[in-house]
This record gives sequence, C-alpha cells and structure tokens, in this order.
Amino acid sequence: MDVTTPANAPWLIVGLGNPGPEYAMNRHNVGFMVVELLAGRIGGKFKRAGKAQAQVVEGRIGAPGPENRRVILAKPMSFMNLSGGPVNALRDFYKVPVANIVAIHDELDIDYGVLRLKLGGGDNGHNGLKSMTKAMGPDYHRVRFGIGRPPGRMQVADFVLKDFSSAERKELDYFVDRAADAVEALVIEGLERAQSTYNS
Repeated sequence: MDVTTPANAPWLIVGLGNPGPEYAMNRHNVGFMVVELLAGRIGGKFKRAGKAQAQVVEGRIGAPGPENRRVILAKPMSFMNLSGGPVNALRDFYKVPVANIVAIHDELDIDYGVLRLKLGGGDNGHNGLKSMTKAMGPDYHRVRFGIGRPPGRMQVADFVLKDFSSAERKELDYFVDRAADAVEALVIEGLERAQSTYNS
C-alpha cells in the first residue's frame, strides 16, 4: 500500500463494461460479472449512486479486525469509453485515494481465464482504461482478465462485443469466481501477495 494512503481509506472496485441487457454476457463485460459476484458475496444490491452515472454497492470484505476493508463496488453506467467520468465522480464523493482504486477489465493479450494483477501502466488500447487514466492518471490497480485474441480475421471491436462462446462459458463461472478471489486478496493482503497467488 502507498505510504501516503490512510489504512482506513475505502477501496473503490470498478467493474468495466457496457450497460444494458444486450451487453450482459459480452467478453467486454467481464468486469461487471466480477463485481456482481463480489456484491453477492457481501449481500449487497446495486443501486444508483447519487449524481454519479454509476451503480454501487457499499460494504466490507475480510474477517472482522485489522484486515477488514470498506469497499465500494461500482459499475459505470456510461458506455465503456466514458468510464472515467463516473469513476472520478465516485472517487471524489467517497474520498478514495487513486492507489485504492481497482479496475477489473477484459484483456486481449492474455489467454482466456488467465489473470494478471498490476498497479499503473498503459491502457493497451482498452477504451475503459484510457478514459479512467485521462480522468485521474494511471496509478490505479488493474485486475486483467484474459479473453485471448480474436480468431482469424475477426475485428477486435466485434470480438469484445460478442458473448463468450459456449466452450468458454463452461469455465466462465470458475474464472469469474477466481477473479473475485483475486480482488479480495489484493484489497486485504496487498498487491505483491495477491500477484504471487493469482498471476499464474
């Protein structure tokens, strides 16, 4: 944890995706899937977040005691390429240090289901990250969920906006569950320990 970050500061965990039922099972929406699972674990239901264009669940993760963390789970309700505005509004409202923000997103350059956790870095062409970085700089955490590259000559834009294939869906619940575990480990145990467990 950054030494300037107060130990009791909340964490803002953002699942990136597009709003609307037609996008719900798209590869691009895996961030939404992970925060929805996390919300279920803490027994929360998403609700509109004041003036921010987002839905949120507030709660705590971790056992009672020093490892217990206050978290705000968020789904921006703008489209993916405008995610930065809602996230920045939530950051201001909840007074979250940038180092305590976690973006969960699909990643083309990693094989399907593989996770990579990191702090900072570029956006690698991901429009949600590009928008977040423009709004608040790059120094937030990322949980990168591998979706692999498009087959053949399929365009990237078409690939990410398609639903997971039937073969992928057989393992999707397991991978989403593991990604949620990785987010909890990141928040409770810190980046290095979470990386050593989940950066397979």
